[in-house]
Amino acid sequence: QVQLVESGGGLVQAGGSLRLSCAASGRTFSTYAMGWFRQAPGKEREFVAAISWSHGTYYADSVKGRFTISRDNVKNTVYLQMNSLKPEDTAVYYCVADKVYSKVRGIPDTWGQGTQVTVSS
Repeated sequence: QVQLVESGGGLVQAGGSLRLSCAASGRTFSTYAMGWFRQAPGKEREFVAAISWSHGTYYADSVKGRFTISRDNVKNTVYLQMNSLKPEDTAVYYCVADKVYSKVRGIPDTWGQGTQVTVSS
């Protein structure tokens, strides 16, 4: 099983950009589907984006066209490039992993500790 460590969160003004990174341990990273969830204060955790081992991607409607998920199987890292950020994107962002692509969009097995993203208006 992989272990996940997120980085890259911070404070940004509306309209700005951030890139989150998620470093995964283990030699089987390339066989995992990866993804991102987020949880805003007082709200339930929600799916953001997913990427399969073969680089197929899927996005929540709320971020489609603004966020891009990618992976580097040599560096064992998955990225979330976030552009045109809005105050409603403010949340703790969690990196997730699962062997099954469909589970990454639903109930993934493995979660990182999260990184805070704050978008000011």
